[in-house]
Amino acid sequence: MSKHNSSAAAEPKAEVFQAIADPTRRSLLRLLVDEEMPVTVISSHYEMSRTAVSKHLRILAEAGLVKERKVGRETRYRLDTEPLQQLKRWLAFYERYWENKLSALKRYVEDDGQGEASDALQAPAAVKTLDT
Repeated sequence: MSKHNSSAAAEPKAEVFQAIADPTRRSLLRLLVDEEMPVTVISSHYEMSRTAVSKHLRILAEAGLVKERKVGRETRYRLDTEPLQQLKRWLAFYERYWENKLSALKRYVEDDGQGEASDALQAPAAVKTLDT
């Protein structure tokens, strides 16, 4: 059990980061935004084999980013946005953190370094502990 278990539940899984790191998988997610599709239709949008597309879809499914549904003999895929929304919420914390730090830096620079900005430019304890 992690010593930071309260924030662990809010953190996206590593698989989500790995899945969206690949440009082909990001393209697949964009393709599946509006509709559910079988792999044959999805494959027609790419210059790669159906097997390669299926491998990418499997990685996305393991990360929870796409859902599979059997219809007869074919498997259809659709986007599941929940892992991306978890990622967005997780990143929002850091966005606020960096906005605050950049504002403090701006004030420091505009004051010609006369102000006492050293405390404002330090990372909060919550952020420091996430890195350990």
